Amino acid sequence: MPDILQAALLGVVQGLTEFLPVSSSAHLILARAFFGFDADRFGLSFDVACHVGTLVAVLIYFREDLVRMVAAVPRALAGPTTRDRDARLIWLLVVGTIPAVIVGLLFGKLIEERMRTPAVAAVMLAAGAILMLAAERTGRKTRDDVSLTMTEAFWIGCAQAAALVPGVSRSGITITLALFLGLRRAEAARFIFLLAIPAILGAAAHEAPKVLKAGFPGDTAALFAIGVVTSAIVGYFAVKYFIRYLANHTLDAFAWYRIALAAAAAVWLWRP
Repeated sequence: MPDILQAALLGVVQGLTEFLPVSSSAHLILARAFFGFDADRFGLSFDVACHVGTLVAVLIYFREDLVRMVAAVPRALAGPTTRDRDARLIWLLVVGTIPAVIVGLLFGKLIEERMRTPAVAAVMLAAGAILMLAAERTGRKTRDDVSLTMTEAFWIGCAQAAALVPGVSRSGITITLALFLGLRRAEAARFIFLLAIPAILGAAAHEAPKVLKAGFPGDTAALFAIGVVTSAIVGYFAVKYFIRYLANHTLDAFAWYRIALAAAAAVWLWRP
């Protein structure tokens, strides 16, 4: 397969799976393994570039919310106990971001070097699916994101930090925990997509120096651009329609898809 098509395909995969609860990192790792994509040309740096595309998508989709939060920054200085909705949301996002920052700084290198494998991705896909099915059957799903406490936001942030492990899925594990806490699906998705913004920014900022130092030999810059653009376009529509979908549907279809993909990966890994 030509490199341009590989870049476009991986961008589409990233755009879809970053926001759907099926793990973008697992899909990128498995796509490279299944189809034999060049891991040097389409490795972690390319993954981060595609994440920038999905960051653009979520910034555009939530632009009105973000404008309101920027305007609410002075009011947020009153502290986390403020009753202003947008100012309080800022605090919830700040508290929810802390665990990912700590885990990323302490264990990011270990995760990158030891856990970005098809086997880890397959196990985490299956484990996450079981948790999703359990959350759908036990969570009350009656609360909105305004009712979240700072402690609950911190635990959702811990779930997001766990998503650094391939196969866990940032949206999958955070929505799952939000359902266990009783949030409605669409409200949970809105909060966790906003929470993803600083996490994706942090990942891109962490990897950017390595990418700039290595430079863009040959057509690498063009491939990165293709990945960014395709992931941004596909990501925007993934966010838009996934939130609509969650208003009237469960996560069961995604859970069973994860189990099927994990099974396919297991068969591929242990084939004779």
